[in-house]
Amino acid sequence: MGANRARRPAGAAVAVTACLALAVGLVGCSGSERQAAPRPAGTQQSVSPFTGLPARPGPVLAVKIDNVEPARPHTGLGSADIVYVEQVEAGQSRILAVFSSQQPKTVGPVRSARESDLELLRQFGRPALAYSGSQSALAPLIDAAPLHPLEPSDAPRAFVRDQRRPAPHNLYLRPAAALDAAPETDEAKDIGFRFGAAPAGGEPVKTHSVRFPAARFTFTWSQSGKEWRVAMDGVASRTTDGGPLGAPTVVIQDVEVRPSEFRDRWGSVSPYTETVGSGQALVLRDGRAHEARWNRPAADRGTTYTTPSGEPMNFAPGQVWVVLADRPTIAP
Repeated sequence: MGANRARRPAGAAVAVTACLALAVGLVGCSGSERQAAPRPAGTQQSVSPFTGLPARPGPVLAVKIDNVEPARPHTGLGSADIVYVEQVEAGQSRILAVFSSQQPKTVGPVRSARESDLELLRQFGRPALAYSGSQSALAPLIDAAPLHPLEPSDAPRAFVRDQRRPAPHNLYLRPAAALDAAPETDEAKDIGFRFGAAPAGGEPVKTHSVRFPAARFTFTWSQSGKEWRVAMDGVASRTTDGGPLGAPTVVIQDVEVRPSEFRDRWGSVSPYTETVGSGQALVLRDGRAHEARWNRPAADRGTTYTTPSGEPMNFAPGQVWVVLADRPTIAP
């Protein structure tokens, strides 16, 4: 359980200093600080339950990432195992990136947490959650949640500001330092994802778009890269440390997005995304779109995806994007 203490609201000034030339925007920073150690010959290599790729079990770090235009391009997002896309106030979107298999040197920009994050993260056991702050009314719920909360006041050495960018879109996280501040974070475990050969059928698709009230995501299949290249609001996405952003599997998950009891500083209602329950989904992989169903019976249980006939809906190994959208629509 998080320690009961007063937390700073998201907009509070935080003194965070570091050598930013090593933190943000440098191609030379694309390597991970923590690498899997070589395994003795003859031993079986473990596989990440988040990506289906060989990986040594690692602690789970979730990072809340800004996604308005001034926050782009992102840093470190290409190293995430899972990228969740959620709706926030005014119909905008925000990203919750989950890291375990590898840790980039820097991730961001980091922004504030939402109530929906707490339910979504329950399936990971007790992960670490890095964020810039929260509404004061939400802080007690974060403290009571089964996770390690990490905002700048908790781990000041883990956060840096890039003075070349305007605040509040300039706060970045150093994952290695963040996890040093949360040594009891749970390692990756099965959360319901299955990896393997694609099911038969599916519709050939070159491009698929999902609209939020004030945001748009487009996924375009790259045959050469064997991944869905991401565009946000009509602009192809790139990271500062890894080039074009793309993933072998994209899940468009139809969820209920309802008003919560919280409002932002301008009075806009914070939406709550329901991730416990069941519903329809569309799984994009290998240049095809597959109809599927999702099911998560309880907050502390994983999310399973199945074909219309009830068989496991296998993902392609690699990074997985999960777009949580209320009645997602195809956009031109």
